[in-house]
Amino acid sequence: MRAANRRQSVILGIFISLGFVILFAGAFVLNGQKNTFEKTITVSAVFADVKGLLKGSNIWLSGIKIGTVKRIEFTGYGLAKVEMRIDEDSRRYISKDARAKISTDGVIGNPIVVIYGGTPNTPTVVDKDTLQTETGLSRGQMMNTLEESNQNLSVITSDFKTISRRLVAGEGTAGKLLTEDNIARQLEATSANLQNASVIIQRLSSNLADYSTRLHNKGTMANELVTDTFLYHNLKTAATDIREASLTARETTDNLNKMSHDLKDSNNVASVLLYDQGAANKIRAAINNIQCGTKKFDEDMEALQSNFLFRKFFKKRAQQQKNKPVDSTCQCCGSTSVR
Repeated sequence: MRAANRRQSVILGIFISLGFVILFAGAFVLNGQKNTFEKTITVSAVFADVKGLLKGSNIWLSGIKIGTVKRIEFTGYGLAKVEMRIDEDSRRYISKDARAKISTDGVIGNPIVVIYGGTPNTPTVVDKDTLQTETGLSRGQMMNTLEESNQNLSVITSDFKTISRRLVAGEGTAGKLLTEDNIARQLEATSANLQNASVIIQRLSSNLADYSTRLHNKGTMANELVTDTFLYHNLKTAATDIREASLTARETTDNLNKMSHDLKDSNNVASVLLYDQGAANKIRAAINNIQCGTKKFDEDMEALQSNFLFRKFFKKRAQQQKNKPVDSTCQCCGSTSVR
């Protein structure tokens, strides 16, 4: 009898111990979920749509749980006030200008409150503060966005299918490039020509660089032409003189051409002298006759001076010419000379 009572007492003690263990375990679990034994502050935020947020939902900051939703109540028309219990240790990381929005802990997860933003130099929140809010995308809006994206992707896939079919069929410029070997060879030839042109351009660039270097070498003609302004002025003056000389030579050539044309005119005296042989013979005969007449006239004058009737006159004339100069006028041309 005593053994049976002892066994019952042991069993009862075991059950009582298990009860206490379960009680303490539940307390610790509730402490982790509700922050029952930790010091907290209460902040609030007003939303137009809480999107299924419940009492006890988690509060996140930078992906870390810092509290839970304490209470949700209406405040005004179409507005809901959410009171949040936040750990005192996390308060120093939340500025007064921080914002709160309702999000989810996954694509189709439970709704949560996310606190973000804030300026580091701004004072931190205190108990009973109200945070500014921002409306996030709801699950319905996200699903609508995904549906619209799916429709756009379907249209893009259809267009790409059409483009790929036309490319395989060789339609259009791109299709011809993929299917026709002739165009490919032409492109290769064009590429080779472009490479040759690139080599030529590189050579020209090298030659220009060499020429530029030579321009900077003092003592060379190129450097003098570029830097010596006096030499440039002289060259400019010489060019002007050469141009004027060219113009003068052109005028002289024109005059010579005109003179040559006038000489060829049969009515011109110079043309007659140059081209008429008969007239030239007559002029020679006349000159010979004049010379003969002049010689005979000189002989007659010498004979006259020897005549005793005129000897006195000529001596008197010679004495007068010796004493003073006498103007002599040529009877042929009318010119005057002083003796």
